[in-house]
Amino acid sequence: MDLLRLVVPLIILLTCDLLQLLCLADLEFDYINPYDSSARINMVVLPEYITQAVLCCFYLLTKHWILALFFLPYLFHNVRLYRQGRHLVDVTEIFNLLTWEKKQRLVKLFYLVFTLFLSVFWMIYTSLD
Repeated sequence: MDLLRLVVPLIILLTCDLLQLLCLADLEFDYINPYDSSARINMVVLPEYITQAVLCCFYLLTKHWILALFFLPYLFHNVRLYRQGRHLVDVTEIFNLLTWEKKQRLVKLFYLVFTLFLSVFWMIYTSLD
């Protein structure tokens, strides 16, 4: 049951990433202007980073070492982007970086889906013991 409470933030992270991908796809197909797309993406970036950091801390506090170690590179990447000031999408550069931003968020999406499956597996495995 302990790990079930930790799966919910993973689902929140997945929805944040999917929202960002949808905004980028809408921008690519010209359904939305760059300003609105940037505003929607930037609105969820910082809460996504905070949720991910809290989730990693919860994994450490609940002694799920494998999941915590699996989340550390993702946390390091987010901290590095934040410290370099590249965590927000710039309105003027969004078209130039559109393919890069989409690839980055797709990799993040696959990473989170894999982590979700790993967490569910771990939850089932520990409940059987």
